[in-house]
Amino acid sequence: MSSSLKPVPPPETEVQPPGVPGLSGLLTLAVGVVVLAALYVGKEVFLPVVLAILLAFVLAPFVDVMRRWHLGRVPSVIVAVLVTLGIIVSLGSLIGFQLAGLASDVPRYQTTIERKVGSLREGTLGRFPAMLKDFGRHFDRAVSDKPPEGTNPPAPATQAEPAPAEAQPLPVEVHQPDPTPAEVARNVLLPLLAPLATMGIVFVVLVFILMQREDLRDRMIRLFGSSDLHRTTVAMDDAARRLSRYFLTQLALNASFGVVAGLGLWAIGVPSPALWGVFAALMRFVPYIGSFVAAAPPILLAAAVDPGWSMALMTLALFLIGEPLMGHVVEPVVYGQSTGLSPFAVVISAIFWTWIWGPVGLLIATPLTLCLVVLGRHVERLEFLDVLLGDRPALTPAENLYQRMLAGDPDEALESAELLLKERSLTSYYDEVALRGLQLAANDATRGVLTHRQLDQVRNVIHALVQDLGSHDDVEPKPHATKDEPVASPQSEKPSIKEPAVKSEMPHEDKISEEWKAEGAVMCIAGRGPLDEAASEMLAQLLNKHGLGSRLVPHEAVSRSTIYNLDMTGVQMICISYLEISGTPAHLRYLLRRLRKQAPKAPILVGLWPAEDAVLKSEAMRATLGADYYVSSMRDGVVRCLKVATGEEELPRTVTTGKAANEAEAGKRLPLPA
Repeated sequence: MSSSLKPVPPPETEVQPPGVPGLSGLLTLAVGVVVLAALYVGKEVFLPVVLAILLAFVLAPFVDVMRRWHLGRVPSVIVAVLVTLGIIVSLGSLIGFQLAGLASDVPRYQTTIERKVGSLREGTLGRFPAMLKDFGRHFDRAVSDKPPEGTNPPAPATQAEPAPAEAQPLPVEVHQPDPTPAEVARNVLLPLLAPLATMGIVFVVLVFILMQREDLRDRMIRLFGSSDLHRTTVAMDDAARRLSRYFLTQLALNASFGVVAGLGLWAIGVPSPALWGVFAALMRFVPYIGSFVAAAPPILLAAAVDPGWSMALMTLALFLIGEPLMGHVVEPVVYGQSTGLSPFAVVISAIFWTWIWGPVGLLIATPLTLCLVVLGRHVERLEFLDVLLGDRPALTPAENLYQRMLAGDPDEALESAELLLKERSLTSYYDEVALRGLQLAANDATRGVLTHRQLDQVRNVIHALVQDLGSHDDVEPKPHATKDEPVASPQSEKPSIKEPAVKSEMPHEDKISEEWKAEGAVMCIAGRGPLDEAASEMLAQLLNKHGLGSRLVPHEAVSRSTIYNLDMTGVQMICISYLEISGTPAHLRYLLRRLRKQAPKAPILVGLWPAEDAVLKSEAMRATLGADYYVSSMRDGVVRCLKVATGEEELPRTVTTGKAANEAEAGKRLPLPA
């Protein structure tokens, strides 16, 4: 009966056809559409909240100063908000009075403008249309001297009979009754209700944000699910401090520019200089074109006031000199470094926020986008904001080097390396960039996705790069003169692995004996991987720079059939390099055994450059292999060799020779893990 039973086939899994977006992609798209719709429809709700958040960044340092004066949280917040409200009301009153005075003088300016336009029409500009007509007639005569065939000459014009006089209509005038006081109040107050309501919401939200800054920060961290609360809290506090400093500095610089512009216009004689100074300060928040927009009204007004053109030219010169001086001299000195936004992101953000929230969105586009970039650099779920809007390269230096190796472009690889060497030592560059780029190539070679031609290009580019970097000393570069930090700093998000120079740990390199300085004292042997020889070449170069004689040996020279022909004279130490060693490294154990027979007194160092390799984590596996030292970075390898050469570190075990060495090693051998 059992033989008649048929095995039940497993349930078929539903295969999604290619080209159809998955559920995650559709969900992300739906969330994006909902967010855009909410921002557009809920302008009256979100805009005051965003303005309150930006004002909170500006007022936070002021509140902290007053709290350090033992004023208390609530009084400090109230004083800061009242001062801000007083400044805004004063500026609004000033702008209102200036606009009222300017409107009363418009008829007088209109007369000057009509006179200038009339003089332009009487001059060359006015005769320009007639000149174009004369040119057209001469051109037609040159093309055709006679009229086309089949056309009749025009008939002589006959005098038209005068039309009979008609009765003129009686003029009728309609007069509106004088508005009542209620209508006047409605016409004046209704347009002001919306801005006043928005301002009231802004200041109410601002008070609550300043009162509960730490609580809001903790809720945001909990909302985005941080796995390391301490580090994330420190990072968010650091980012908030930098944003506050940047916004306050930007506000101070733009206000200074407005004051200078207002004083300059007052000295030139342009009417309402305070109005145009405030307008210039506000327009400088608009990227790239704000200053040009701010310069247009006072230039036109100067042309309308002055019968000549001297006032307009002086106003134009004021902005042409002041804006480049502020943008290219003062701001770089004050800011020190980039804010963290790419120029493309600045333009796109200005267009986007203007479309969403109108002119106010244009003014706050850059500060708001900068907040989003900082948030993306500290919250893992929002990292796409940093990728889209930040100014950091899309590829890491190691990925960029691997890309240049695949393209066979050693010149661009060298240019990128020289830029990185301005802020790190050569050992640090090899460890953090070159080795990681080689590991990417080695992984692709192991998976079989690299062709022989691409593999040759990778080898040629890295060999040329190492040769070109032979003239660089392995020293710590001088620190930059500026101490200013960018607003969206990468140092506050993830720890940077910028290694110090080797000389900082090895101050006694002068103790190296002549035996270690001789050529070939340290034998750098390449592993059996296709790119291990490049790693050995880097290690040999670094050893030479620190006073140790080295020699590069390919893997073929230490095989079973050729190792007996290898000259081991003067070898003081052996270093083996592996970029990738997967599975059970039995071949490494047998290689070490062959090297022990050839050079029993030389200590052996194995460099396993992938730090997560299982050999480095397993004490039993290391004991089975039998090497003296294991390192996972070029710097550790160089330091270990220098300590052995200077006698600062003794060998971990006594090196025996001949048959005793083989028996001792066989006795200590442990079974390899499955």
